[in-house]
Amino acid sequence: MIKIGIIGVGHLGKIHISLLKEIKEYTIIGFYDKNREVSESVEKDLGVKSYSNYEELIKQCDTIDVVCPTPFHFEYAKLAIKAGKHVFIEKPVTSHPDEAKELLRIAYEAGIIAQVGHVEQFNPAVLAARPFITRPVYINAERLAIYNPRGTDVSVVLDLMIHDIDLVLSMVKSDIKKIQANGSHVICETDDIAHARIDFNNGAIANITVSRVALSNKRTLEVFQKENFLSIDLLNKTLTKVELKKEHTLDVYESIIAVRDDKSLIKQPILVKPVNAIKHELELFAQAIKNNTKAAISLDDAYLTMKVIQQIMDGMNK
Repeated sequence: MIKIGIIGVGHLGKIHISLLKEIKEYTIIGFYDKNREVSESVEKDLGVKSYSNYEELIKQCDTIDVVCPTPFHFEYAKLAIKAGKHVFIEKPVTSHPDEAKELLRIAYEAGIIAQVGHVEQFNPAVLAARPFITRPVYINAERLAIYNPRGTDVSVVLDLMIHDIDLVLSMVKSDIKKIQANGSHVICETDDIAHARIDFNNGAIANITVSRVALSNKRTLEVFQKENFLSIDLLNKTLTKVELKKEHTLDVYESIIAVRDDKSLIKQPILVKPVNAIKHELELFAQAIKNNTKAAISLDDAYLTMKVIQQIMDGMNK
């Protein structure tokens, strides 16, 4: 059994505790949250021990799950890693890529497993799309959210766009050539709306738009490739493949959009199997610890994402 402790029991921290209870590989030792009123409430409601000292919690565990606000990720993760504990760190891994680089260095020295919670990687629609993604030439991502005060202590780039940056980087296997970005703050002191265009060395282009002051929620990713494209609805967890074919056999799952010369453009819904994305990533983390293998989303991956995020934020500031 993996003895795990949770740091931070806000909205997401409570979800983690509930899911960790369902995963047989984990034993929850307790949690730490500096808000004593919240700690007392969670201890009572979820039946998990509250620690008043995070250093004591770290001592009792094999693994630490860092789910506190982003500005504190670096501090707690660093303490855990230096104590030789495996760590799961919610996204964004840190507030700045330099901090992520430091965690990467000390994690390597400590020989521990570290995973970062880029949960959209495990969205059922993304998992279903993976086998069809070969060499994207153009990606269009939109992530719009109704205003929610939670998470507004950081730019919308760190709050929302980071999901799509992470997905794009996992799909396009090429170095970045150029980044253009702009944004604006509307309600918050930090940016609420942002757009970025990323040009890759292999010719691929990604356009990403995010807003946290929209009238409705939307999370879509369109991946265009030679002779086909994938429409991924991350919110409703659906996947549609549109493909150009010379020959086709129509059945209940296919429909022709258009015909030109001897080719037909065919739309096909793809089966998406239900998956609890957060539970799945925590299960993969347990497997990595047990098998001493690389984490599903490693600190290397998160550091690369953070470097791109920083470039986008620097471009917006200019």
